[in-house]
Amino acid sequence: MAPITRNADRGDRPPAQVYRIKQVHGNGVLLTDGLEPATPATEATATFEAADGLVSTAPQQAVWVCSADCTPALIGDVRTGQVSAIHAGWRGTAARIVPEAIAQLLAQGSQLSDLRVALGPAIDGAVYPVGEDVAAQTGRSLLASFEAVDQADPKDPSNSSHPKVLADAEVLNYLWALAQPPILPDPEPGKVRLDVRQVNVLQLTQLGLTPGQISVAPYCTYQTPEQFFSYRRTGQKQVQWSGVVSRPNDFQAHVGIGIPDPQTP
Repeated sequence: MAPITRNADRGDRPPAQVYRIKQVHGNGVLLTDGLEPATPATEATATFEAADGLVSTAPQQAVWVCSADCTPALIGDVRTGQVSAIHAGWRGTAARIVPEAIAQLLAQGSQLSDLRVALGPAIDGAVYPVGEDVAAQTGRSLLASFEAVDQADPKDPSNSSHPKVLADAEVLNYLWALAQPPILPDPEPGKVRLDVRQVNVLQLTQLGLTPGQISVAPYCTYQTPEQFFSYRRTGQKQVQWSGVVSRPNDFQAHVGIGIPDPQTP
């Protein structure tokens, strides 16, 4: 997809206001109506709010996130025109940041059936070894309540108030049993390969989105050095930008992925 520029020719339309955040690998999602837009004059010295997701609240707002191996998620509502940009690393994914952004869109009047989600270039699960504890922590985001009730004595009503946290091995067994598991074997003991994008896809389908509403970019940042930065590959703090513009009054939508910038991933 072609990158967006602030000064692109849009006829008589005023340029979109640009919103950015200081990414912290969490699940914080901010509405743009509480933020100051970035401008070329202030961008170098601006202090951005700490969060990992943005949700527009008006037309002509461009929301941007950066990534190097983490998953950039862009969400658009085809009816209201509102949009969201999310930086979803494994920590944010474990904390269900994409469902949190969707919850904020729904609170503004969106319907699940009107949402379209694009998951951009990120490290592929086949080349992303992590500890089993990291995979289990991420996998817990797919469990209905992150906990399972102890069923030792189902006739005892006190069980309902004494949930137990699933052990890592139980979570991994759950992931292995899925039709499209987000984990793969790793030769090193105590490790697996983790597909963070697939975890996000599963979260979205659990919410009720259909496969036709979800698009996953067929690119791995780690394995495509000629096109993408990868912190895991080089250790350098360089990123690509992903952004989406809330729909203006003429119902045009503009999305961009892949503007490199030497910033912290």
